[in-house]
Amino acid sequence: MPIFLDRHDLKGLTATDIAEAHRKDLEVQERYGVRFLTYWFDQARGTAFCLVDAPDIKTAMRVHDEAHGEVARDVIEVDLSAVEAFLGRVSDPLPAEHATRGQVDAALRAILFTDIVDSTGMTARLGDTRALEMIRAHDSIVRRALKDNDGREVKHTGDGIMASLEGAEPAVRCARAIQQAFDAFNLASREKLRVRIGLDIGEPVADSNDLFGTTVQTAARLCEAAEPESILVSGDVRDALGDAFDLTELGLRSLKGFARPIAVYAVPCR
Repeated sequence: MPIFLDRHDLKGLTATDIAEAHRKDLEVQERYGVRFLTYWFDQARGTAFCLVDAPDIKTAMRVHDEAHGEVARDVIEVDLSAVEAFLGRVSDPLPAEHATRGQVDAALRAILFTDIVDSTGMTARLGDTRALEMIRAHDSIVRRALKDNDGREVKHTGDGIMASLEGAEPAVRCARAIQQAFDAFNLASREKLRVRIGLDIGEPVADSNDLFGTTVQTAARLCEAAEPESILVSGDVRDALGDAFDLTELGLRSLKGFARPIAVYAVPCR
């Protein structure tokens, strides 16, 4: 059966309320041949997301309606492996994990893109074998920074990596660690690796039919717009950071594929 991710607006409810609603879904689901796999809840934003294995959207929403009456506002079909890559799980966490975290995972994710500057020219200059070694060096540096900041690699893009991190602060720390690691690498290497990075943050179901669709597109466009050895982030990332980092405001930028310009900020790397 297809897998769906739905989004609810539930302002004023608590994590306890959402846990009870999930329990009621589980009580009703067998009558309709549906499985509610897990959920996420952001109390600050008043949003909840349910991962559902169901014959179709209508049947999944019928369970919600019968169980507690909170029918989703938006629903998209998703790939289970993509959900796990972006969000880190596709089933309910263990009770001990809930206690450790002290709250339900909000599903808000920062999406990070890296891009090797002039990778095509590097291949032409070095040849396939040596260029592949340089790409592997890039991958190793990025993956080490992701591991240190509890990030997850979502996809390798050929000359870069797309990753998901749980919040703006760890994402910016990760991006800075990546650029600093390349500084160290370039001091010791005859052939230099220069990388640009873009970051955005958002919810899994927004103004797109794709999982983290708008957030992924924005992060990718910011990466394309970044200068070599720099990090660009969106205004949403800046807002989520608060006073955690001093960023340089670059003003509004028009990004390919977006009707309106967005606020862009640069992160000091060093």
